[in-house]
Amino acid sequence: MNETRRMILSALSSAPVSGPTLAERADISRAAVWKQIEALRSDGFAIESTSDGYVITEVPEYGSSGAIEYGLSAPYTVEYHDTLASTNKRGRELAGEGESDVVVVAGEQTGGRGRLGREFHSPVGGVWMTIVLRPDRPPAHAPLYTLAAAVAVVDAARALGVDAAIKWPNDVLVPETAGKTERGGHKLCGILTEMEGEADRVSWLIVGIGINAAIDATSLPAAATSLQSEISKPINRGDVARTVLTSFHEHSTDLDTVLDAWCERSATIGMEVRVETSTGVIEGTAVDVVSPGALVVETDTGRETVHSGDCEHLRPASR
Repeated sequence: MNETRRMILSALSSAPVSGPTLAERADISRAAVWKQIEALRSDGFAIESTSDGYVITEVPEYGSSGAIEYGLSAPYTVEYHDTLASTNKRGRELAGEGESDVVVVAGEQTGGRGRLGREFHSPVGGVWMTIVLRPDRPPAHAPLYTLAAAVAVVDAARALGVDAAIKWPNDVLVPETAGKTERGGHKLCGILTEMEGEADRVSWLIVGIGINAAIDATSLPAAATSLQSEISKPINRGDVARTVLTSFHEHSTDLDTVLDAWCERSATIGMEVRVETSTGVIEGTAVDVVSPGALVVETDTGRETVHSGDCEHLRPASR
């Protein structure tokens, strides 16, 4: 959404505003104001012209840049597509063009990928988005952005009443209390962070977030779930996206808050775990996560710090 359209939306969010007033505030002609109003109507906003000025009477839930940006407090520009092969692929393109603070959102992905190149099921009804950043940070800090994204997704899920938690390193789950799954719960979200940088700083970083939101769980893989299925109510995907982006912005701009926030929302800490790493398998009790996102496992032979791997929850640690 361009800056003029964003300003008009902001102006109309609290009270009717006349065309001449909007033209003066935006420093454009009244004809240009009308064109912007028509563009917003095309995006799904119901805008009436009254004696007091233009009035927004209905806001679209999803399906356009404006629908997601409307009411968003985080300083991101949204680029919406009905269909994309991959929001991360588009995010890499934008990053290569020098863009920053842009969120690519797709109604569906046809070629989504997760960690280790695994296929990521991304049908209509999910929240599939990638945040493009250019943080002034060393590359070693990049994993903290993944943790911040997981925290943000949990915040959005819990705001709806879904008891979500984070499984190290990058999955958001609804924990399984009846022991029906082997890996810790039903998957609600996956996160994939990519970056390009030099030795001392990040050139660009993208954080891909895929949330099963308004999807019937019967159409998902057996080990997955959705927000809609967990609460048996319709899901407003726009609200979900805005909550995630607001929480992510809060933590990603103050990385000192991330580790504590992650641990508070963790399903892994306190679990007996089995972690497959590039050098072997580590089993023991997950006791902590330390900067920049490494899992600390208490084993029979001492503590191991694991920086990357595939983690399986076995059982709660005995007390």
